[in-house]
Amino acid sequence: MNVTIQSLHFDATTQLKDFANQKVGKLDRFFDGIISAEVVFSLDKAGNTENKVTKISLSVPGDVLVAERQCKTFEEGVDLSCDALKRQLEKHKEKK
Repeated sequence: MNVTIQSLHFDATTQLKDFANQKVGKLDRFFDGIISAEVVFSLDKAGNTENKVTKISLSVPGDVLVAERQCKTFEEGVDLSCDALKRQLEKHKEKK
């Protein structure tokens, strides 16, 4: 699976990129047909502490699965998004 990571309006650390790669890479366990993944980190301009937005898109044959979370840290956003995508992958497998 090809994982693309983007950070909008800031430079993501290699530690954050490695964490996202590791977590998204584990989604292969639930569905073998994942073609590619795109992770986008961005900062929301809201004044609250939960201003870090994580969006993960998975390309699977015939569909694109997307999860987006806004949290206090990007790591938490990656965790929650991967959990949501895991459920989506399980539903996608049941349909096939």
